[in-house]
Amino acid sequence: MVQIKSPEQIAKMREAGLVVAAIHAATREAAVPGATTKDLDQVARKVLAENDAKPNFLGYGGFPATICTSVNEVVVHGIPSDDVVLKDGDVISIDCGAIIDGWHGDAAYTAFVGSGHSPELVELSRVTEESMWAGIAAMKQGNRLVDVSRAIETYIRRQPKPGGGKYGIIEDYGGHGIGTEMHMDPHLLNYVDRRRGKGPKLVPGFCLAIEPMISLGTPRTEVLSDDWTVITTDGTWSSHWEHSVALTDQGPLVLTSPDGGAAKLAELGVTAAPDPLA
Repeated sequence: MVQIKSPEQIAKMREAGLVVAAIHAATREAAVPGATTKDLDQVARKVLAENDAKPNFLGYGGFPATICTSVNEVVVHGIPSDDVVLKDGDVISIDCGAIIDGWHGDAAYTAFVGSGHSPELVELSRVTEESMWAGIAAMKQGNRLVDVSRAIETYIRRQPKPGGGKYGIIEDYGGHGIGTEMHMDPHLLNYVDRRRGKGPKLVPGFCLAIEPMISLGTPRTEVLSDDWTVITTDGTWSSHWEHSVALTDQGPLVLTSPDGGAAKLAELGVTAAPDPLA
């Protein structure tokens, strides 16, 4: 069952989303050479406390931290640690969430630590982020879930990969519904699988966490012995971007973007819904 939200509930999710955006800003600033991923977790905890919000990652299925910190070949669910020290040239994806009055926000971004990153890595992150926005732009009344998947995959497949070959669209993980829980129906693939059909229609009140994950090589992953850390099977580096999005009568509202997605969606010819908290 897909949980359909009222405008008042979407406003609460927007509150949670803005806390997530604040965590992103603070951790991005702190992700410098010499910092540990545990340091970034502490930064996130401080932002949550300052906003009277609760973490939705901590304790979820036994997860031991407030955020996920996935470095280089780690795709998702990296556990913050004092032992993981960021160094110049690293790529890190930070995934985090917040709860306000029982309503969830969830988003992720990829950041470059220090300098000296290859054009291949810069392009990988750009393609991943832009494919997310292509999926967000497909959040339109009358579309179906598969239209979001198709928009993401189509964007990725049309981008030439530096050095040749194809990007690996991660197969085992994808987006999801969000609301009174962090992970809800429906599951959102980042590619089209005709065996799954078209999926539900997108109607006002439909909320999705749209999160493409792409590697420089394989689409396949494995989970390490800690039962959380997901890496690519061929060791290639990856990127992960995510926003929580609500479809309203007036269009999509990007709940975890400071401006509600207005500027980026305008570039794509889409008008974002008005911010209910403005």
